[in-house]
Amino acid sequence: MKIHNIQARPVVAPLDPPVRTASGHVTQAPLLLIDLTTDEGVAGRSYLFGYHAFTLAPLRELVLALAEIIKGDQVAPIELDKKMRARMTLFGTRGLQGLAIAGIDMAAWDALAVCAGVPLAELLGGRPRPIPAYNSLGMIPPGEAADAAAKTAAAGFKALKVKIGWPTLAEDLAVVRAARKHLGDGALMVDFNQSLAIPEAIRRGRVLDGEGVSWIEEPVRADDYRGAAEIAAQVATPIQIGENFNGVYEMELALSLKACDLVMPDPQQIGGVTGWLRAAALAQTAGVPCSSHIFIEVSAHLLTVTPTCHYIEYLDVAAPVLAEPLRPVDGMIQAPARPGIGLQWNEETVKRYRVG
Repeated sequence: MKIHNIQARPVVAPLDPPVRTASGHVTQAPLLLIDLTTDEGVAGRSYLFGYHAFTLAPLRELVLALAEIIKGDQVAPIELDKKMRARMTLFGTRGLQGLAIAGIDMAAWDALAVCAGVPLAELLGGRPRPIPAYNSLGMIPPGEAADAAAKTAAAGFKALKVKIGWPTLAEDLAVVRAARKHLGDGALMVDFNQSLAIPEAIRRGRVLDGEGVSWIEEPVRADDYRGAAEIAAQVATPIQIGENFNGVYEMELALSLKACDLVMPDPQQIGGVTGWLRAAALAQTAGVPCSSHIFIEVSAHLLTVTPTCHYIEYLDVAAPVLAEPLRPVDGMIQAPARPGIGLQWNEETVKRYRVG
């Protein structure tokens, strides 16, 4: 089976509810929808999340340029990954070019599983099964945290993440305590979204040690692994990083420096399905629990074959353009039993939200 064509369509869909973070306010989901077709008529699908609408045009051009490089090649994702990365040796695969490779990789793996007539999880040697999910919320004021936690528990979730990093530690504590009180026995995670300096991260982390928090996520700049290691050494609560690992080599470096106690790779940042499999092996070797970052559809498959599988993040960015969005049941998310990743576009909404 060979690659016949690759198309990429940019859409900007509403993000409901919007996500407020200490680093910015996200109200839209800029997505690049990728369709890979083969000479046998099989279609593989994936999408990329651009964070900002202005990334979609260059991201699309990169995907289409890479498509020309591999058009006519066999749908062998590991070989395709090797070929695309080799063409970028001189300037690397950081940033949008790495995302473009990951998007094509995910679509290629989807096509393989569709051709085989099995879910991606099964093609990778696992099977679709329920994965514990946490409800991922933005920055919510203390007055709203209690209600948000109560609704999360009522929806069946056993875990909740809230973003903090308010101007004062007192405000962070108010949010954490309100959520903790109304979440019951569920796990409570917090995310600083890279907003603190190292001394302040240690100060706030030590206070949070007494608040029943399951992890502290990205307290400092994402690529400051030495700073994160200093925090991890001085704070008892587990430190979680990984959504910004730009490939497995950065993950290996972070683990070697003991920059975290937990990891949460992002499928488009880590290198698609191919990159994730390598990352899962690193996490297993290090004995570190591994969760996912957004991309719930493919993550629900990948976590089934991750030896140190921990949590799947429930933050659904693609639902508006999907014919059958993936929904949690009793706080768990399970990949569908249909072949491939299970992505089907809602062409009516794709047309409505398409840009460019």
